[in-house]
Amino acid sequence: MKKEKLFGKTLGDLAAVAARLDLPPYTAKQMAGWLYSTGTDSVEQMTNLSMKARSVIAEHYEVGLSAPDSSAESTDGTKKYLFNVLGNRYIETAFIPDRDRATICISTQSGCKMGCKFCMTGRQGFQGNLSSNEILNQFRSIPEHSSLSNIVFMGMGEPLDNREELFRTLEILTSSWGYAWSPTRITVSTVGLIGPVKEFLERTRCHLALSLHSPFDEERIKLMPIQRTNPLREVLDTIRSFDMNRQRRVSFEYILFGGINDTPVHVKELARILNGIRCRINLIRFHKIPGSEYASPSLQHIEEFRDRLKAKGITTTIRASRGEDIMAACGLLSTMEQNKKS
Repeated sequence: MKKEKLFGKTLGDLAAVAARLDLPPYTAKQMAGWLYSTGTDSVEQMTNLSMKARSVIAEHYEVGLSAPDSSAESTDGTKKYLFNVLGNRYIETAFIPDRDRATICISTQSGCKMGCKFCMTGRQGFQGNLSSNEILNQFRSIPEHSSLSNIVFMGMGEPLDNREELFRTLEILTSSWGYAWSPTRITVSTVGLIGPVKEFLERTRCHLALSLHSPFDEERIKLMPIQRTNPLREVLDTIRSFDMNRQRRVSFEYILFGGINDTPVHVKELARILNGIRCRINLIRFHKIPGSEYASPSLQHIEEFRDRLKAKGITTTIRASRGEDIMAACGLLSTMEQNKKS
């Protein structure tokens, strides 16, 4: 009989396990301590539980950690890990060291439904939602786990399209009985699903990153089909309806495509639509993917675009390109591995 995994369960989930097995209610908090504070990898190691309790739990459950299948390391220190999920599908997890920061970029789905025209993951199509076990396992099972300072949910998939498993993961990461991370160390990216964005802002205190890429409706539709059903205007109105204090940041991710979304007219419109939102814009150089019509402008042009935004009073940074020698664009490495298996 296949055993159910304990890792990735919330305290409420573990309480249900204890009740199901007719164990004392406090067993849930004991298990949570072993899973998330101590970091055990087997039920047998939970030594403050009785031998009988461990035996009963182990009969039906396992901790459920899994190591990455493979990894690739860039000359700049960035690492990409491939995890096998959903019965021989592959997802990517990136470790990004940067001076005093060590960031992990986590995937929430295998493939993606959103169909953004510049995204390699979108070309895979949607293959399935990851469970909280598979999401959190990326954080726990890379060798650099103990050195991590920040988490970004910007890997494969749309996090808010898998929001219940995402919220379960965030609860474990930020609760006192879990990893007790500050929400200010965690950022969740989205293409802008209006209802889920509102729910995310209501239920969590984590940072939000919105993939913007163009301030003009018709242009954004061509890049991001989600614009048809979730207009940027309504997403921004939703964000404006929340009191975004200094402990919570909203950022806008903006990939620059040469000759498409990088003109002074775009700067002017960005300043107009973002007026009144305390935010920053992260400019990102486009990483070429096979068969793409898009190309990145020069670094000089990107810097000029940044300076124009700053002159409008918008905090703007250029995100450093990392891992270019190990297929920097999200989804390239997993697509290559998937093709080997097919």
